[in-house]
Amino acid sequence: MSERTSGLRGSIGVAGIVFMVVAAAAPLTSIGGALPVMLSISNGPGVPLAYAVVAVVLVVFSVGYAAMSRHVVDAGAFYAYVTRGLGRVPGLGAAGLALLTYTAIQAAIYGLASSTLQELITRYGGPGVPWWAPAVVLLVVVAALGYRNIEIGAKVLGAMLVLEIGVVAVLSVAILLQGGPQGYSTTSFSPATFFHGAPGVAVTFAVASFIGFEATAIYGEETRDPKRTIPLATYAAVLLIGGFYTFSSWTIVVAHGPGRVEAAATANTSGLVFDTAGDRLGPIFADTVGVLLLTSLFAALLAFHNAIARYLFALGRNGIAPAALGTTHERHESPHLASLAQTGTAVVVLGIFALAGADPVLNLFTWMSGLATVSILTLILLTGLAILVFFARADVDTRWWNTRIAPALGLLGVLALTILVLTNFTTLISGSATVATTLLATIPAAFALGAATTLTTKPHPTTSPTP
Repeated sequence: MSERTSGLRGSIGVAGIVFMVVAAAAPLTSIGGALPVMLSISNGPGVPLAYAVVAVVLVVFSVGYAAMSRHVVDAGAFYAYVTRGLGRVPGLGAAGLALLTYTAIQAAIYGLASSTLQELITRYGGPGVPWWAPAVVLLVVVAALGYRNIEIGAKVLGAMLVLEIGVVAVLSVAILLQGGPQGYSTTSFSPATFFHGAPGVAVTFAVASFIGFEATAIYGEETRDPKRTIPLATYAAVLLIGGFYTFSSWTIVVAHGPGRVEAAATANTSGLVFDTAGDRLGPIFADTVGVLLLTSLFAALLAFHNAIARYLFALGRNGIAPAALGTTHERHESPHLASLAQTGTAVVVLGIFALAGADPVLNLFTWMSGLATVSILTLILLTGLAILVFFARADVDTRWWNTRIAPALGLLGVLALTILVLTNFTTLISGSATVATTLLATIPAAFALGAATTLTTKPHPTTSPTP
């Protein structure tokens, strides 16, 4: 096996990157798995507006993010941006946060995916197996695809994404054609409905549904034209995810009625969407949705695997992590060793939960997704500040909206989301203050650990601004 140390290679376009980002968002997982929980324990019929609010905030944030992508092209994305804007110490702290975020969200998805596969095996007459056995199977397949060129993974994710978006779209259209018990109410989009109950919980789940949108910049080196591709892909991904979630969640509210959906979700949290699909389109369609939920989870696993591998690659290439991680495969032109390292990390995390006898959904999925949400918001705040500082210091872009106004508004919006999430974090992880405190403590610890690597590594030049 030959290796080389030059940059990543690829010819992926806007559509390919959008596929990677939206696949990480796992549309069917969010609608089939997270949405019923949101409807039950947050603000009920106000959930669609939560998706819309988060989408608007991230679109505004993306203006500055896209502008900076024209000057910094690096697989480290947030890490590289924070380094260029705020310096090496905060930059390495951001790298620690990024690795924590994506490791946590991938572990969470492994928990939900393994539980889903476990249930499917039993439902179709297979033997009862522990949840970690399906997790091992999924991990091996993800590792094999992650080792290869990014374009292979993009094709796999693209095919799966079309199927899962298609099945949710068909259900949404069927609901609109058939109507609901209380008509086509738009009360979901009123401020009074949004602030009903616990809107912070809805916002928390909505933010989690967008984790991975950073991947537009992560794959910059593997695109045909990063200056054009990254900005277009960023806007397209955020708008597509936000629009899709807002629309499809609203149709589920319509299907049950805004005055009844909260009770319906509480009574049937795990089967709300699948039973709705069965009622509207028949049992065969409901079974199809159940199978596609697994492919949706697998697509997210592969997308996050690729994101983590590219962070490790960037750190290895810049002399922060072991240099071997910064090499690429001669034939596949992929960060193969970083990919293998990421697989090893996933094995360790899953092994800890398995040995502890933890529940794959109640513990692994819930705890890790909550941790990832707060971590990614902290990372976005750092990046937003770095973008403002970078353009204030570097005379490379005179567009005030793109480099001053929008980044500042985006930063304020993300700060507001972070406050909402933190005020409801204990509720999110089942009300345990001890677990909440322990999980939140890992965030400053990850930042400090990353920043501390400045004591053991020499400064290394980051990617230079593109001319």
